[in-house]
Amino acid sequence: MVTRRDLVVAVTVASATWAAVALAQSTAKPTMRSSNFAWDEMKAVPTATGEKRSVFSEPTTTLDQLAVHVTTVKPHERSHDPHRHWEEELIIVKEGTIESMQNGETVTLGPGSVIFEASNDLHGLKNVGDTPASYFVVKWFPPGSLQSAKE
Repeated sequence: MVTRRDLVVAVTVASATWAAVALAQSTAKPTMRSSNFAWDEMKAVPTATGEKRSVFSEPTTTLDQLAVHVTTVKPHERSHDPHRHWEEELIIVKEGTIESMQNGETVTLGPGSVIFEASNDLHGLKNVGDTPASYFVVKWFPPGSLQSAKE
């Protein structure tokens, strides 16, 4: 038999769950909708080796987060040392000459070239040309992956 105490506990738990869900939904970023981003409206922020333009970093309907930025590297510089990270990324060379290193192997690429960096592979980019080199970086974070990465 269901007692009055059982009902009070059930109602309390249900109310707390509802409140937690409502709070989580109210603090979550809204899902990014179809958008356009003009090059001349992207603010270039200077870095030690060039500059960076953040385009967006937002949740989408199918991803916890989709992030895009553009890095410009001065001649004969790297944006940073070779590194690894769990998320995958896609890099599209906009201009200049890039040396792409993946797991110790290098290849030289020019405008229009596409680079895929797999999860946890050692990778790095260097501008091997005599002019600035720019590339788009696209990173995606599948559902649950941001939380898993924090754990």
